[in-house]
Amino acid sequence: MVRQDDATAKLRLLYVEPAARGLGIGRRLVDEAIVFARAAGYRRMMLWTNDILTAARRIYETSGFTLVETERHHSFGHDLVGETWVRDL
Repeated sequence: MVRQDDATAKLRLLYVEPAARGLGIGRRLVDEAIVFARAAGYRRMMLWTNDILTAARRIYETSGFTLVETERHHSFGHDLVGETWVRDL
């Protein structure tokens, strides 16, 4: 997590090793990031992801994040759709 601005924490990277996926670790990490951001005094949290990361997107949505922006981009040799998600704390 990094400081986006005085009021906003940005979840920069969430990665769970493939062997540990499906065990609830990603959800727990997001929950802990939210707790940390609140305790640090942030009023909002944001993140950026790609639409093909369906499991991660499901965690973000059920954790209270709302999709606010999409943009097409070409990364990692593929045409992708990036998404910005936000939530109030």
